[in-house]
Amino acid sequence: MYKILTKETLGPVTKLYVIEAPEVARKAKAGQFIILRVTAEGERIPLTIADFDREAGTITIVVQEIGKSTRLLGTLNEGDSLASFTGPLGQPTEIEHYGTVVLVGGGLGIAPIYPICRALREAGNHVIGIIGARTKDLLFWEDKMHEVTDELIVCTDDGSYARKALVTVPLKEMIEAGRDIKQVWGIGPAIMMKFVALTTKPFGVKTIVSLNSIMVDGTGMCGACRVSVGGKTRFACVDGPEFDGHEVDWDLLLSRQRTYLDLEKRALEAFEQELASKEK
Repeated sequence: MYKILTKETLGPVTKLYVIEAPEVARKAKAGQFIILRVTAEGERIPLTIADFDREAGTITIVVQEIGKSTRLLGTLNEGDSLASFTGPLGQPTEIEHYGTVVLVGGGLGIAPIYPICRALREAGNHVIGIIGARTKDLLFWEDKMHEVTDELIVCTDDGSYARKALVTVPLKEMIEAGRDIKQVWGIGPAIMMKFVALTTKPFGVKTIVSLNSIMVDGTGMCGACRVSVGGKTRFACVDGPEFDGHEVDWDLLLSRQRTYLDLEKRALEAFEQELASKEK
């Protein structure tokens, strides 16, 4: 059993959990993910590792409560335990000394870019971070991102905080200004990652994206995370989760993401009805 040591609210639907998982923490690297189950019969939830502490034996995850399983996770508190917590899984980020790099985190994607920024900075890179969300309420970890970047730009779509802009706007401005950017990482909603890749492609700046969000089983057996990369079929969970964003077939990926929308909606409605009946 994997105990929840810390539970923290980061926003209206966003929560942070620090999980006691020494064996996972011992081997974890930036860019990898874990799979957890709230109950023994529950759904497997793949989540990118937001932080890890080898000495303390802990893994930090950040979760948005948008479906049945994540809402169920949200009912647990500090001291409760998860039924399973498997990892680290997936291929880690390729950390090298590139030079100047830009990491773009949109919404929940702010969490997984944090350890990547840290690792790249430790490798001697000049790290520029761009983080953004639809509104101020959905932003988090601005202070932590300042600690692992040399420059940080903060945006909100509606202008409720910091600069009113999509995250692709300052990215394009930097490239057009002649900044010698060697590589870009973009992590967030699929549509955001698509436009980050479209922004950098005309300039030939290599761009890495993380496709964790399309995983289901997370072990390569279910095939739900099939994605076309460079015209070849890849599995996000075992071949990734990181891929060259310029080679991803984004239209196919976005259409596949909608496959289970109806089932997810019905499962959430049933769960909410169950919660309401318990509260009566």
